Amino acid sequence: MAGPRPVVLSGPSGAGKSTLLKKLIKEYDSVFGFSVSHTTRNPRPGEENGKDYHYVTREVMQAGIDNGDFIENAEFSGNMYGTSKAAVQDVQAKNLICILDIDMQGVRNIKGTNLNPIYISIQPPSIEILEKRLRDRKTESEESLQKRLHAAKVEMEFSKEPGAFDVIIVNDSLEDAYGQLKNALLEATFLEKVQK
Repeated sequence: MAGPRPVVLSGPSGAGKSTLLKKLIKEYDSVFGFSVSHTTRNPRPGEENGKDYHYVTREVMQAGIDNGDFIENAEFSGNMYGTSKAAVQDVQAKNLICILDIDMQGVRNIKGTNLNPIYISIQPPSIEILEKRLRDRKTESEESLQKRLHAAKVEMEFSKEPGAFDVIIVNDSLEDAYGQLKNALLEATFLEKVQK
């Protein structure tokens, strides 16, 4: 895919990816664009179709996957998630750096493509703090929360694998994590321009 090198933002649910991403896009809306993923899950209160996710049926999503329309896809808690090629192309067509918010499965899938993004992992300071953040959301059943915590432990281990990520940011303070994210992106995009 042509255009500036995309950015993959990954990390456990509750680590603060969405908050950091919204802050980044609000401040730099002429530089970065968010790739809107598809999902078969129901919208949470306040979420909008086409803005937070493209909410689709399992049949529609599976047909897109079968047609090769998705760069990556994964299933979690009985719901499908994925990034379509069109979603990334929509951002790149505006000459923006595309940011993809995906999970560990998605990272592994993308490593097998020619997308060549900058991989950034957002991590919680600890599993205990992550659990508190997830409980404070009050959007999960206990069973769903335990699944997310288990997945988080696996993702936190994955982030330690050599070469899995270019940058790892521990989000113990939103402002500090945001500063690190901006610095990592400025450095990566600057180096890319210098190398051209």
